Amino acid sequence: MIPFKEFLIQRCKSDYRLMDANIPLSTYTKLDLSTDNPGLKTTDTSSSAELGKYIDEVLEENKARVAYGGYLEKRTIYQRSAHFNKQTNPNDERNIHIGLDLWAKAGTPVLAVFDGEIHSFKNNTNYGDYGPTIVVKHRFSELTFYTLYGHLSLQSLRDKNVGQTVRQNEVIGELGTSAVNGDYPPHLHFQLILDIQDYRGDYPGVCSINELDFYKTNCPDPELLLGLSST
Repeated sequence: MIPFKEFLIQRCKSDYRLMDANIPLSTYTKLDLSTDNPGLKTTDTSSSAELGKYIDEVLEENKARVAYGGYLEKRTIYQRSAHFNKQTNPNDERNIHIGLDLWAKAGTPVLAVFDGEIHSFKNNTNYGDYGPTIVVKHRFSELTFYTLYGHLSLQSLRDKNVGQTVRQNEVIGELGTSAVNGDYPPHLHFQLILDIQDYRGDYPGVCSINELDFYKTNCPDPELLLGLSST
C-alpha cells in the first residue's frame, strides 16, 4: 500500500479546493493564531467578536478574502471551554490544533476535496465545539481515509444521508455563523484522518502535548495536499 504522505505529495500537483472555487488562491493569506503571535497579546481570543475583528484586520491588511493556517498551532482560545480543559495536568490540556482552518465570510460554499461518500454527520453543540460537521470517507485502491468539515451551517446537514455519494468540488456545505459553529468567527475546520476509530460526525481537532505523536501520524498536514504553503 502506498504511504499516505507519498499519496498526498503525488496529489498536491493537482488543483484541490475547499472553498468557493471563484475565490482565487492568490487572495489567500496565512494567519497565525498561535501563542507565539505577539499580535494576539492585546486580543481577547475568548470573544468571537474580538477574534473576528483581528482576523478581518489581517484580511484587509493583506487584501485577502480567505485566511488559512493552524496545523499544529498551540492556541489559547480553547482555554475558554471546559470541553477542552477538564484535566488538571498541564500536559493533558487540549490546546494543539491538528487541522487546517480557513477563515472567510459566513455562507461561503465548502467543497468536497475528493470523490467519496458521506461517512457521518452531526451537530456538535458543546461550547467551543465544531457545530455542524460532515465526515466523508474516501477510497483510492487499497487506501482508505476520511476528511472532516467542521463549523458549517445548520443547512449544510439537511438532506444528507450516510453513504451518499459526493464528488470532488461538489458543494457539500457552507460556513456557519458564530451562533451555530461553536462560537467562533466563520471558518472551516478541515482535517485529514487515517483511522477515524469509533467516531461518527466528529473527531478530535485539538489535542494535548501527550497525544501529539499519535495525532500527527493519524492526521497529516492538509496544506501538503492543497498546496497552500506556496501561496
